Amino acid sequence: MRFSPQALKAYDGTYKFLKEPSQTPAAQYDPQVADTVSTMLRDIEDRGIEAVKEYAKKLDNYSGDFIVSKEDLESSGDRLPEDLRKAIELGSARTKAFAAESRKHLQGFECETAPGVVCGVRYVPIRQVGAYLPAGRFPLTASAFMSIGVAKEAGVPLVTAATPPGPDGRANDAVLYAAYLSSVDRVYVLGGVQALATLSMGLLDEYPADMIVGAGNAFVAEAKRQLFGRVAIDLPAGPSEVAVIADETAEPAIVAADLLGQAEHGPQSPGALITTSEELAKSVNAAIGEQLSTLSTKDIAGPAWRDFGSITVVDSPEVAVALMDDLAPEHLEIITSDDAWYHDNLTNYGSIFLGPWSTVAYSDKGMAGTNHTLPTAGGAKHSAGLSVSRFLKPLTYQRVAREATPSTAEAVQVISDAEGMEAHSRTATYRLDRYKQ
Repeated sequence: MRFSPQALKAYDGTYKFLKEPSQTPAAQYDPQVADTVSTMLRDIEDRGIEAVKEYAKKLDNYSGDFIVSKEDLESSGDRLPEDLRKAIELGSARTKAFAAESRKHLQGFECETAPGVVCGVRYVPIRQVGAYLPAGRFPLTASAFMSIGVAKEAGVPLVTAATPPGPDGRANDAVLYAAYLSSVDRVYVLGGVQALATLSMGLLDEYPADMIVGAGNAFVAEAKRQLFGRVAIDLPAGPSEVAVIADETAEPAIVAADLLGQAEHGPQSPGALITTSEELAKSVNAAIGEQLSTLSTKDIAGPAWRDFGSITVVDSPEVAVALMDDLAPEHLEIITSDDAWYHDNLTNYGSIFLGPWSTVAYSDKGMAGTNHTLPTAGGAKHSAGLSVSRFLKPLTYQRVAREATPSTAEAVQVISDAEGMEAHSRTATYRLDRYKQ
């Protein structure tokens, strides 16, 4: 997450760096990872479930049943502490509520584009979705809300999840319970590339998935990239990002905590602060150092901030907006005296968090209701995050009445003849002939 040379040149003299990243952004494509994934996918394509079993044993030391039983899934919540169970239930409910309301606003319609020419659209859910639920060092419990729950609110008939086994050889119970509350149809104990291959090739199902969603490590991300086309994917995902626009009214400790909150995702997760206050910039930088000294995950967040963190002081809100739109961060927090102005003027971000009482973690854990599967690495300049609409196909239709034939067919004939596409022209002229008869 770095400013483009064009943006820096355009706004030269209106900003200065208090801290710059010491490393370039993490590469979104690693040839060694790509080669490994390619080899695995070809092998699984050739040998099917036997290859999947071998990779599960080799990579996860797992040789048990791949399919989680209905009883194990339904009882997963009983194996959790009560406070965790209730928190998962709350996140699931809020995410479903926002997804259901979003679905209400996606309505089919039809209109007359000319007398007798009716066009329309209807929204039809994807038939089958495969959801990957990461559960490595940090089991991301809310991922099930964002993928399975939202897909179900969109009307997807069949959602199959895959999650890797833990050291005890079992799927994480919190992840299972989140999937259960999200109305998952079935869950596989499978991790990594072999999980995505199984879902996309239908190796344990009657049908392969039509779409694969969910975050994961570099191998999971690369598998999704290589499988795209065979199946749809939600979006390519790089290291998680956070950016903050703040002014002198912001509390330095809060800004520092929120920057470190996303840095905790991984040692390559960038964080950026753009501020109109140099005093705040210095205070936040100091607060980050203080908070890191006592942070249990400083081995992750520390290198992330050291190598990929940045603090930029600008001379006006307009420059802050221009530079932030150039960064196009995954998560964007606004903590200023005029949050509404920034909200009205910013256009490039995955999701925005307004005011000092909002934080990215509320969305990460499913407590806001919006989706945390968002574009990274500048993808917010052209793409939005996962939502109900991503699981729906807007299918268009047209219905032309006889009386609309002359005005429509004659124009098609003229264009087709000019292009030299005689067969196209005939589809129109045959109808013109019938109309005249």
